[in-house]
Amino acid sequence: MSSTLILLCILFYFCLLIGIAYFTGKNADSDSYFIGNKKSVWYIVAFGLIGDSLSGVTYISVPGSVNVAQFNYFQMVLGYVIGYWTISYVLLPLYYKMQLTSIYTYLLNRIGVSTQRTGAFFFILSRIIGAGARLYLASIVLQRFVFDGFGIPFPVTVAIIIILMLVYTYKGGIKTLVWTDMLQSSFLLLGVIFSIYFISTQLDLSLGGMISSIKESDYSQVFFWDWKAKNYFWKQFIGGAFIAICMTGLDQNMMQKNLSCKSLGEAQKNINAFSIIVVIVNLLFLGLGALLYIYANSKQIIIPERSDALFPFLAFNHLGTFAGLVFVIGLTAATFNSADSVLTTLTTSFYIDFLGKETDNTQEHTKLRMSIHAGFAVVLFITVLLFGAFSDQSMIFLVMDIAGITYGPLLGLFAFGIFTKKMPIDKLVPLVCIVSAACCTFLYFSSKYKAAWLNGYAFGQELLLINGFITFIGLWLISQRATKLSV
Repeated sequence: MSSTLILLCILFYFCLLIGIAYFTGKNADSDSYFIGNKKSVWYIVAFGLIGDSLSGVTYISVPGSVNVAQFNYFQMVLGYVIGYWTISYVLLPLYYKMQLTSIYTYLLNRIGVSTQRTGAFFFILSRIIGAGARLYLASIVLQRFVFDGFGIPFPVTVAIIIILMLVYTYKGGIKTLVWTDMLQSSFLLLGVIFSIYFISTQLDLSLGGMISSIKESDYSQVFFWDWKAKNYFWKQFIGGAFIAICMTGLDQNMMQKNLSCKSLGEAQKNINAFSIIVVIVNLLFLGLGALLYIYANSKQIIIPERSDALFPFLAFNHLGTFAGLVFVIGLTAATFNSADSVLTTLTTSFYIDFLGKETDNTQEHTKLRMSIHAGFAVVLFITVLLFGAFSDQSMIFLVMDIAGITYGPLLGLFAFGIFTKKMPIDKLVPLVCIVSAACCTFLYFSSKYKAAWLNGYAFGQELLLINGFITFIGLWLISQRATKLSV
């Protein structure tokens, strides 16, 4: 495949996004940008969340990880379902009752401004790192197979991608993203489905034959029961539930679209439907991963050393031109979907939680909002360029490891606010959260580098619960005797 052909496909896809942004951005105001004028259709939001939650990391990294991790990621996916139900019936009613735009306003009303800013800080940190990791992974693939052919350096490639995202999110915000996410989720899913079809055709496998081949392969083990190991079932299942709660329910990026639905009932339909969809879609990705390795072994193809490179390597070099184009469109959808909404939601959180601004339509506030939006684009650009030093493993698990450290304080803050009536000293809350994150960072690196005092124990997703628990206990210790009614 020529770099020119691939680039033309990307430009065509971008034109579709611009077309959607043009129509949805007409007469867009602050309400459109922040909450989509409360007119988002629940099933459109639910379908769009597929691409937003899976992104380029899942598209490339989950299939590639099957060689080493087999289907153990599915243990975490099963836990996601419990997490999404918790969001639907515990968190969403709270957010809708308070009519929130930024979910961290809850922390302001419950405890105080320092707590609100602490929650927003950990969200911003989490999302910048997570979005940087996702965008980095997709960018290096596009760099290798597209932009290297034109002699364009990697920093320019990243800048081009981010500028394109700015173009179609700058004005319409959430109102635009709800519809662009739907388009991108469609292309992402088609990329996976067509890729499975191409492989099955070359291997001359029927649907039943594919399922049998995957089941009989060395890649399909789902459940693991060594309690010391990182992939122990209960670590991943329970960790998956709390990851879903934190990375969706306590995450402004995911909740802002849910809060744009017309009512609480519609938002709950959205999350409940998505909890089923996410299981099916992730199973497709894992099945694709097994088929990729089965195909490579049957054709005696030398597998790339880095697992994240397997899918693009086979798509571009062995599965045919059309398969390569399908992969490019799917990856492009995942690339834009993984980071475009981040710019809007980071802007929302900083604008409301740190600056304390109202979401009105004054010219001054609109200019400020747009400046923040552009500023976060620059921050994301720098983060992607710095991320190469941390990409020494399958990216999907690196993102989850980072989430255990950065989302843990959010879990502790919201759990304390919802399940107790105690009032922590607001000014001490940032210290508690920083200490908790630091402790868990120490535990993570001790586990990663096989510290003798851990006796071979490897921390997995349970680190998120430990982080939240330390934060919860810390808040309890700094609580005053006087209580304040929880909202």
